[in-house]
Amino acid sequence: MKILVVEDEKSLREIIRTSLEKERFIVETASDYNSALIKLEDYDYDCIVLDIMLPGGSGFDILSEIKKQGKKENVIIVSAKDAWEDKVKGLDLGADDYLAKPFHLAELTARIRSIIRRNNNNGDMSITFNNVKLNPDNFTVSVNGQSLPLLRKEYDILYYFISRPERLVNKSTLAEAVWGDHIDGVDNFDFIYAQMKNLRKKLKESGAGIEIKSVYGFGYKLVEL
Repeated sequence: MKILVVEDEKSLREIIRTSLEKERFIVETASDYNSALIKLEDYDYDCIVLDIMLPGGSGFDILSEIKKQGKKENVIIVSAKDAWEDKVKGLDLGADDYLAKPFHLAELTARIRSIIRRNNNNGDMSITFNNVKLNPDNFTVSVNGQSLPLLRKEYDILYYFISRPERLVNKSTLAEAVWGDHIDGVDNFDFIYAQMKNLRKKLKESGAGIEIKSVYGFGYKLVEL
């Protein structure tokens, strides 16, 4: 899962980034209004942690822009202002949750997981496609009830696809989602091929009823066999 943290206070921004990365999220950051808009125009995220008071503009305006662009990102507002008017305004503009500063990092992580699970997985703790079951809370995968051990990036790739079954995904989108936005400057995607080869082999040997197919000239697609 890829998270964008929009926070102008550097120390807090880095603390949040470090904490979420330990929970195996892919984390990108923006320190002001304009850099946040650029990120949102160029990339997609599973969740945005959004401060309200930002250099150059307001988090409320960013919420309005997300709505205008028709983007589907989940948004948690974090703000030192705990006025009920700000909560109502944020929720009316499309935010999913509101967390007042100071807050515990564990609570932020729990709220991110809860929102993504509620909005993307119909509230289910696990994701099932055919005979493959993936549990995001403990990073495990099983096929026909039998554990399927995966390396971290193999798991991340499978999670991305199993959340988007039957959808065409190009290589650059997959790279950004699994390795982070900084990957868009690479010359080729050879690093994906090795991970994909190993993941496909493990799925096949486990008897999985799904396959990540190559789509010539575009990328990949998760399908049922």
